[in-house]
Amino acid sequence: MLGRDYAGQNCSIARALEVVGERWTLLILRDAFFGVTRFDLWQRRLGIAPNVLAKRLHTLVEARVLERRPYHERPERVDYRLTERGEALFPVILGLLRWGDEELAERGPPALPRHAGCGGSIDSSARCKRCEERVRSEDVEWLWGPGSSRPPGVRPRPPGVPAET
Repeated sequence: MLGRDYAGQNCSIARALEVVGERWTLLILRDAFFGVTRFDLWQRRLGIAPNVLAKRLHTLVEARVLERRPYHERPERVDYRLTERGEALFPVILGLLRWGDEELAERGPPALPRHAGCGGSIDSSARCKRCEERVRSEDVEWLWGPGSSRPPGVRPRPPGVPAET
């Protein structure tokens, strides 16, 4: 029987779960890839308790997936930005997205990633199907998909997300 953590297991999946396996963490990362950087916006979007969000963000900062960047001194306010290590999770998020779209989304995908550079669709390994470039999360334009309740088109940045991320 597994304990409450995976310490002591010589397994890369177990080590990864120590960082991203807690409830809410993958949704926090999803929103980070959408451009969310601020505590209050995550809290509003996810409906997550502040103490839980603070703990999840702390874990992601400690694991060097996110970094804190001050944007206001008094009172202290910080953005949480993806690091290179965090950006390396983008194909993982895309893989989960594709699996959820293909296996669980009865009306079709609610959101579709598109390469902003050329308009091509993006595969689950974060490669553009049109130009074959490796795509970083900041190079993605999100569209409303057929499984969304919104009309087709470009999905606007979440309210409160700064234009320059």
